[in-house]
Amino acid sequence: MAHPPPINKVVGPRLAMQTEAPIAKLSDPTSFDHKTDPEVASASDGYGADIVLSNERELVANVISTEDDPSLNPSEIYYFKPQTITVSLMFLAVISYIIGFAMETFIPRRGFLRYLNPHPFNKKENAFIVIMASAASNAAAATEVLAVQRLYYGISPNPVTSVFLLFSSQMLGYGIGGVMRSILLYPSKMFYPTVLPLASMLDTLFQDGKAAQRKIKIFWLAFSGIFIWELFPEWIFPLLTGISVFCLAAPNNATVSRLFGGSNGNEGLGFLSICLDWQYVAVLNPLAIPLKALLSALFGYLFCIIILMSVYYNNIWEAKNFPLVCTIYIYGRKSCLTQLLQLSQLLFYENGTVYDQSQILNSNYEVDAALVAKQGVPYYASTWVVYLLGTNLALTATITHLILWNRDDLRSAWSWLSLESVRRRWKAFNWRICLQDSQHDRPKMHEDLDPHYAQMLKYPDAPNSWYTLIALVSFITALVVIYKSDSTLPWWSLVVAILLAALFILFVVTFYAMTGIPLSIQTFVQMIAGYLHRGKPMANMYFVLYSYNTMNQAQVLLRDLKIAQYTKLPPRIAFMAQVTGTLFGAILNYAVMNSIVDNQHDILLSVQGTNVWSGQQVQQYNSQAIAWGAFSHELFSIGSRYQWVLLAYLIGLFVPVPFWLVYRYWPKFRTDFIYTPIICGLIGTLSAGINSPPTVFFIVGFFSQGWLRVRHPAWFQKYNYILAAALDGGTQVMVFILSFAVFGAAGYTHLFHAWWGANQGGNYDHCLYLQ
Repeated sequence: MAHPPPINKVVGPRLAMQTEAPIAKLSDPTSFDHKTDPEVASASDGYGADIVLSNERELVANVISTEDDPSLNPSEIYYFKPQTITVSLMFLAVISYIIGFAMETFIPRRGFLRYLNPHPFNKKENAFIVIMASAASNAAAATEVLAVQRLYYGISPNPVTSVFLLFSSQMLGYGIGGVMRSILLYPSKMFYPTVLPLASMLDTLFQDGKAAQRKIKIFWLAFSGIFIWELFPEWIFPLLTGISVFCLAAPNNATVSRLFGGSNGNEGLGFLSICLDWQYVAVLNPLAIPLKALLSALFGYLFCIIILMSVYYNNIWEAKNFPLVCTIYIYGRKSCLTQLLQLSQLLFYENGTVYDQSQILNSNYEVDAALVAKQGVPYYASTWVVYLLGTNLALTATITHLILWNRDDLRSAWSWLSLESVRRRWKAFNWRICLQDSQHDRPKMHEDLDPHYAQMLKYPDAPNSWYTLIALVSFITALVVIYKSDSTLPWWSLVVAILLAALFILFVVTFYAMTGIPLSIQTFVQMIAGYLHRGKPMANMYFVLYSYNTMNQAQVLLRDLKIAQYTKLPPRIAFMAQVTGTLFGAILNYAVMNSIVDNQHDILLSVQGTNVWSGQQVQQYNSQAIAWGAFSHELFSIGSRYQWVLLAYLIGLFVPVPFWLVYRYWPKFRTDFIYTPIICGLIGTLSAGINSPPTVFFIVGFFSQGWLRVRHPAWFQKYNYILAAALDGGTQVMVFILSFAVFGAAGYTHLFHAWWGANQGGNYDHCLYLQ
C-alpha cells in the first residue's frame, strides 16, 4: 500500500492567512496578548524571512502544523508499590510510536493479517493511542477511597457499587469540562503550552521532506543523549542532582544546609544549586512555559526563599521544632518513581514528634472530642502552613485576576446556562443522541479563533448534549453511590462539592491553559469538608473525591482534547478514546485494587510494608482525611493558631487589583506581565521535595523563551519544542527502566556503591545532614 501524501508540511504565516483569513486576522487586536510584548516568537514561511509572531494564535499556527489530511484514520498496581510509577504523556507517545512503527513494518500486508495492517501508522493513530492510554493508565482516585474503607473502616461496598463509584467520579469532570469547551479549548489564548512539545514531536515524526529529516535527526540525537545521561544523575553520580558550591565549601554548617542544600528530601531550599537531572528540572518543562509565566514564577520563588527562612529563624508557629523541609524517603533512590512520605502534611505534637491520630478515634473511626482534649491540638510544620497560605492566596487571586483581565471570556463561559441558550438547545435536542446536531458553531469574523480549531470544523463535533448527558448520568449515579457505599456524605454536600468543582474548572483550568502552571484546590476542599462534616473523615474523602478529582479530570479532558485539536484527530474519535479509556481503566483499577487488598491486607496496614508492597499512600490518604476532618475548626478558624490560612482566601481576592489599576492608568509600567496567582502559588513551593532544580529551570526557561525566541526566532520555531519533547521522552524512558532495574519497582533496590559522587550515607551534595 502506498504511503499517504505528506500531511504535516510546515506552513508559514502567508499560507495561514490565505487559508484562515475569513475566520480571524493574523494579528487580531482582540487577542489576549495584543500589546507591545517582548514575549514574541517568529517563524519562517517555508524557508523565507523571519516574521515576528505577536500572540498565542500565531505561535501555535507556526510551531504546530495547521495542515490536515482527513483521509487518515485515525496502572493501578503501582499505587500499592513502595515506589510510585507515573506514566507520562511523552512516555506513552514514544512507546506507542515505536510499537506502532514496528507493527507496521513486521505485520504482513497480504493474506488474513492484512486487516491488522491496512495502512501505514500515522499521526492521528498515535494521538488516539496517547489519549486513550493516558485516560486508562492513571489510578482512579476512587480506588483510594475504596481501599481506605476496606482497610481502616471494615466497609466493603459491593462490586457494582464500587465500579459505579469509579465511573461517576471519573466521568463527572469530563462532562462538566466538555460543556465548557467553547471557552477552555477553542480560543487560541487557551493554547496549553505544556502539550506543545508533544504535538511538535508527533508533527515531526510523521513529516516528510528534507527539513523534517533534520528535525527528526535532532530529535533522536537529543533523545539518545539524554537517555544515556540520565543514568548518571539518577544512579551512578547522584551529586549531579544538586551541585552546591556553598555546601562543598561549608559541609558542616546547618544554616548553609538549610538555605543551599537541595539534592535530597528533608534537606534545604536549594538556593543557587545546579541540578543536572532533567527529570527534576522539567517537572514543568522550562522550554514550554511562556516568558511571562516564567517571570512571575521567578518572583514567587524568590519570595518563597525569603519567607520560609524568615518564618523558620523567627520561630513563627514554633517553626524550629520541626524540619525546614519535611520530606523523607522510605525506599530507594529519590525520584518521581520513589514514594515520598511528606511529613510536612502530617500533624505534630509541639515537641516535634509525629501526632498519633489513632489516639483520637473512637471504635467507629470517628473523632472523639474527649480524646482530642487529652492529646491536645496538634501542629503543622510551619513551612507547610506557608504552603497553605500561598495556595489559598493563589486560588482566590486567580478568580480576581481572570475577572479583571478576561471578564468577557468568563461571561461567555456561562452563556450556555442562559434562558435563551437552554431554550435553543431544548428546541434542537434529539432524544436519539447519535443524531444530535453535530455541527460546530460557526465562529464570527472577529473571534480570536485557534487556527487548529478552524481546521477541525470540517469534522462532525461531539455535541454538548453528549457531555451534558455524561455529567447528568454521573451525578445521578453519584447520588445513589454515596448512600450505597456508606460514605456518610449527605446529598446536599455532594451538590456543594460538584458546584465547587464547576467553579474552579472555569478559573483554574483557564489559568492552566494560558500559562501551563497547574493550581491545586485539594487543601481548600479538604478544609471546606472539615467545616461541613466535623469529625467525619470518610465524608471528607468523598467530598474531596467529587470536587478536587472532578476538577482534575476536567483539566485532563481539556488538555487531551487540545492534543486532538493540534493533531487534527476528529472530535468524536477523541471523545470515544477518552470515554472508553477511562471506563476500561476504571474497571481494571478496581479489579487490581480488590485483588491486592484481598491478598496483601496485613502488609498494607503495616507501617514498614515490604520491598514489594506498601500501604503508605493509603495510610497517608486516610491520615489527611482524619486531620482535616478533625481539626479544621481548631486550627484554621478566626482566632486560632493558623487563622491566616483562612484569611488568605479573602486577602487573595485583592492581590491582583493594584497591578490592574497600575496598568489601567499607567500602562507603561507593564504590570500586565505579572501573574499574581503564580507568585502567590509559589510562596510555599519549597516546603517539601527536592529543591535543587529551580536555578537551572529558570536559566533554561529564560534562555529559550527570552533569548532564543527573540534573537533566533526561526531556530526557536523549528527546534525548540521538538528538543523539549526529546529531552522529556529520553529522560522518562530511562527513568522507567531504572525504576524496575535498580529502584525497587520489581521488588529489590540496588543503589550504586558509595563514592564521593554518590554519598549514600548522607546528602548527595555533601551538605550537613540534619536530623
